[in-house]
Amino acid sequence: MSRPAVRQRPKSRKPPSDDPYLDIVRDQYWAVIVQAYRAHQEHRPIILVDLQEARVYAYPYPAFLADLSERSQALLVEQYREANAAGLIVVFVRDNERMKLVSYSL
Repeated sequence: MSRPAVRQRPKSRKPPSDDPYLDIVRDQYWAVIVQAYRAHQEHRPIILVDLQEARVYAYPYPAFLADLSERSQALLVEQYREANAAGLIVVFVRDNERMKLVSYSL
């Protein structure tokens, strides 16, 4: 007797990373991130993924920058400049349960 075939979850185009937030962004939110960015593309927004709310927000760069600490502002200024030069989107992931805010240029 042959066993029925087991359907596997479609494979991601990229292998899983060692960064669980990056995997979440890529696997669960990427389409929404691109949609939010394109809706405000002329302003080159910062994208925020809030894990607990399961929502994606597009923020104007100056407003988002103003809410960060002085150290984080300096880091974002450089990241934003490099991302724009490379045609990338700056994405922040907020995890309030673990009290983490991490950023990516994607």
